[in-house]
Amino acid sequence: MLEKLFKINENHTTVKTEVVAGITTFMTMAYILAVNPSLLGNEFGSNMDATAVLIATCLASFVGTIAMALLANYPFALAPGMGLNAYFSFTVCGAMGYSWQVALMAVFVEGLIFIVLSLTNVREAIFDAIPSTLKKGVSAGIGLFIAFIGLQGAHIVVANDSTLVSYVDFAGNWNTQGICAVLALIGLMVTTVLYIKGVKGSILIGIVVTWILGILMEVIGVYSIDVENGFYSLIPTMGMTDFSAIGKTFGQCFSADFSNVGIFNFIVVLLSFLFVDMFDTIGTLIGVSSKAGMLDKNEKLPRIKPALLADAIATSVGAVFGTSTTTTFVESSAGVGEGARTGLASIVTGFLFLLAIFFAPIFTAIPGFATAPALIFVGFLMVSSILQVNFDDVAEAVPAYLCMAAMPLVYSISEGIAIGVISYVIIHVVCGKSKKITPLMYVLALLFICKYIFL
Repeated sequence: MLEKLFKINENHTTVKTEVVAGITTFMTMAYILAVNPSLLGNEFGSNMDATAVLIATCLASFVGTIAMALLANYPFALAPGMGLNAYFSFTVCGAMGYSWQVALMAVFVEGLIFIVLSLTNVREAIFDAIPSTLKKGVSAGIGLFIAFIGLQGAHIVVANDSTLVSYVDFAGNWNTQGICAVLALIGLMVTTVLYIKGVKGSILIGIVVTWILGILMEVIGVYSIDVENGFYSLIPTMGMTDFSAIGKTFGQCFSADFSNVGIFNFIVVLLSFLFVDMFDTIGTLIGVSSKAGMLDKNEKLPRIKPALLADAIATSVGAVFGTSTTTTFVESSAGVGEGARTGLASIVTGFLFLLAIFFAPIFTAIPGFATAPALIFVGFLMVSSILQVNFDDVAEAVPAYLCMAAMPLVYSISEGIAIGVISYVIIHVVCGKSKKITPLMYVLALLFICKYIFL
């Protein structure tokens, strides 16, 4: 049955590899179970019920990831997107002052638009229109981006007023940031050595080993709990989830009050969600599938239409459950790095999200420094895509370089794609190489420029 559904042999993988990879992807994404309720439940933002958001997050992730597995047979997992949830809570609901019901309706409509665009080949055409060189830049950029996320989660890289970011002060914050950074570095070395030695599940083992070391540090008093600054207990606890809480958000997008929301304001919010989600998803699909060798000889992704359709369905379904935009997660690359090549890995990840509803305290106890080694190492695997760019052709190489550099520096996949597309078009037109630019690339460049001007 598994062979018929997922074509395991045809994709040169095994059931064991897919299962381990699915678990790995889930563990690198599990932080969303803690972060999403925290962001959407923030009293200065959307102020939604945190338990309801947690359940909605699990359900939306389950539906989206299972849809990706069954419709497209790809090892890509979905969950409420980082960045989009912050925009939802602090910009739309906080700064703009709209209710979270209105914001959910914008997400719901966005998903419906994406379903139409997916069925009419528009999103597929956008994917195919991006030049091969830029696709390599996107893949490498995502590698740097997720490595940067890992370095932040490990507290190795911290904020600095003078230089924006800096290295952690090990001695000054030894019992919190310092020990977390050290454990993450140890986990990275464990992961790297096991990978070099060809040990199956090396990335997952690295996560578990780092987490266990963290628990030991807490037990002997080296790691200190500091809830105010985001350092929680690493020891999982058992507790029952209040399932009735989902009623506080389920279907509430349909009860949105638009009396204080003008049509233009709603369209602006909708377009903001639309732009970021579309190019975050396309960028993730490009980056992960490129590194996994899933693109065909024409640099196209087979079965991209059902993959985009699954992503669109997840967005609207997630809004009905009561969470911000559900999108394809870049952390899927962790599973791909572990060997995932089929939707079976996504099935495993999806059901773990469903299971997380019952055992949320366990999964939310996985600290950022434990998943950091996986993200940093997978970043290394993905950044090597830049080696396939011909640096002797500067007109091709510079846009790929700008795309790669922008993603971690501006903390956005979609912005990296925007900078890459705009620079690619401008450089080729000015240098008399406009024949290499497709009409859709001109349209994309113009849309990105308009986004910066009007949104």
